[in-house]
Amino acid sequence: MFGADEDLEQENQREKHRFWLTVGLAAILAGIVAALLLLLVRANENYQESLVQQRQSMEIIDETRALDASISRAEAALGRFAVGLANEDGLIFDAQWRRSRAYLNQLQRDVKDDSVQRAAVQQLRKELDLREKYLFDVALSANYNQTLAAISKYHAAGLDDGLLRIDRLLSQIVLTERRLLLQRSRHTEADRDSLNRAMWLFSIIGAGTAIIAIGATFSLIRATGDRRLAMVEQRAESQRAAELEEAVNSRTAELAEANAALRNEMTERENAETKLRQAQKMEALGQLTGGIAHDFNNMLAVVVGGLELAQRWIRKEPDKADRHLSNALDGVNRAADLTRRLLAFARADPARPETTRIDGCIQAFSSLIERTIGDRIGLTLDLQAGDASAMVDRHQFENALLNLAVNGRDAMGGAGILTIRTKVEKLNQTGADTIIIQVIDEGCGMDEAVLQRLFDPFFTTKPSGQGTGLGMSQVFAFCRQSQGEVQVQSSPGQGTSVGILLPILSRDCNDESEGDGLIALPKAAIIPDGRSYHLLVVEDDPRVLAATVALVQDLGHRAIACNDPFQAETLLRAHDDIDLVMTDVLMPGLTGPELAAQIAAQWPALPILYVTGYAGDATDLENRVRDDVLRKPFTLATLDQAIRGRIESSWHGANPTS
Repeated sequence: MFGADEDLEQENQREKHRFWLTVGLAAILAGIVAALLLLLVRANENYQESLVQQRQSMEIIDETRALDASISRAEAALGRFAVGLANEDGLIFDAQWRRSRAYLNQLQRDVKDDSVQRAAVQQLRKELDLREKYLFDVALSANYNQTLAAISKYHAAGLDDGLLRIDRLLSQIVLTERRLLLQRSRHTEADRDSLNRAMWLFSIIGAGTAIIAIGATFSLIRATGDRRLAMVEQRAESQRAAELEEAVNSRTAELAEANAALRNEMTERENAETKLRQAQKMEALGQLTGGIAHDFNNMLAVVVGGLELAQRWIRKEPDKADRHLSNALDGVNRAADLTRRLLAFARADPARPETTRIDGCIQAFSSLIERTIGDRIGLTLDLQAGDASAMVDRHQFENALLNLAVNGRDAMGGAGILTIRTKVEKLNQTGADTIIIQVIDEGCGMDEAVLQRLFDPFFTTKPSGQGTGLGMSQVFAFCRQSQGEVQVQSSPGQGTSVGILLPILSRDCNDESEGDGLIALPKAAIIPDGRSYHLLVVEDDPRVLAATVALVQDLGHRAIACNDPFQAETLLRAHDDIDLVMTDVLMPGLTGPELAAQIAAQWPALPILYVTGYAGDATDLENRVRDDVLRKPFTLATLDQAIRGRIESSWHGANPTS
């Protein structure tokens, strides 16, 4: 009896030791978990602060780009206001300039904590205040219909050094903020790594705590069952087990909350990275917009200067005025060519392939290339393709040659020899005859890194404002559309050779009437064939409508103007001698194809001529009825050819609208 009591006492002592050992271990683990939780909270706060700073940098870059774009749009609208004296352009200028001031105020608030950026923004505000005096003086002259004064002041404003200082300040702000963004991105990465490590440790310790607590609980419960102690001791052991289980549940809940917080952080990080990629896309788009605006401003200067000089000499020396008018028209054609280049890059402008004798086309186009690359660049033509022809879009082919020539000129620093070489070879891969057109320069060449990105859209090695990054991508798109390919050979300091490889047409496929492949230029005056027609012109823009009607009448035809497509059928009923309906494609309420369908239901033999300035709307039409679409802008000769060709084709039963 005495021995049994001694054994029971020893067992009770061991149970007490196990219990307090378990409690002590749980306390130690709880302390470790608390410390890790504090570390996790600290890492989370650092990561959140880094994300906020990163987002602030992206917002400052976006605001600076938006400010630059508003200034460009305001100055472009002011130029149109000075030339055309249209109140709508004046309102656009005022709205865009006010918007730029709003962006400037927001930018100043966002950089208040950065002394360097704050000083740059203050200097930018001073420059914009000075620039505002110039521009509002131009707007005031235009508002009082003082055309010559407005144009002269606008030209002087364009030559002012303030615009260059504004551009430099904007670039400085963006460059400084991009450096800050890079530093903050590195800090964000470091904070994110710290957060991940803390979460990893927290998960391991939490899981270990849960396992140890569960094991201790099971051990106590099993020991209590084996000893069969009194009911009081069993209730005490059960109470301790419940407390341990509650502790396990509490730690498990904390671990679940920590995991949920980690998932939220990962989601926020993905959102921040998405915004960063979007900001980079917007920056690339801003570079493209700046390059296009630069080109259009140059063309606008040519047009404005030519018209102003022509107005001055029209009475005294008509020949000199005619020369200035030709220069202005050339500027307008270059603006239209830039629009077509953008549409071709966006794949909205469909290719119009035709049989083209390559050597003849290059020979005819060489004079324009020489004027473009300048007198310090010697152009050498080594044309050995003979009468070989290819099926290409002539305009896109010339545009590709011009892009390569300009790139070669820039690579040579404006001085050197540019060679255009053609030859016919049989490629080993296909065994077919191929025309190879090589544009070779003596410039700085390209390394492997540049060659890897040569055809990427928006990629350029030229300084900011001197290139849009679309030239080589357009060359690549032209070759793909023409079933050809591009080959580039270059190395640093050794020059560059870009080869356009086009499949050759068989000799019996060449058009013998093509002659030397020269492009027929429109004549200055249209010689009517003695036959005039009666046309209904449908156009919602009043200025375009007035200009089109005037051109039709100048060709010797009669024209009825209609600015509402819903009134077209009424006018057709009132005039039963209409020979042709010219209609715009995009109009409010009723589109051109919808109007044509209504007309065809009542007048199935009446021909329709679509007129559009946006390639995307006319793509489907051109695929079905290629000869029935006239593209804006058009010349007098093109308009006359389209009118007569459409009417004469309907006489032969070729009326696709019926």
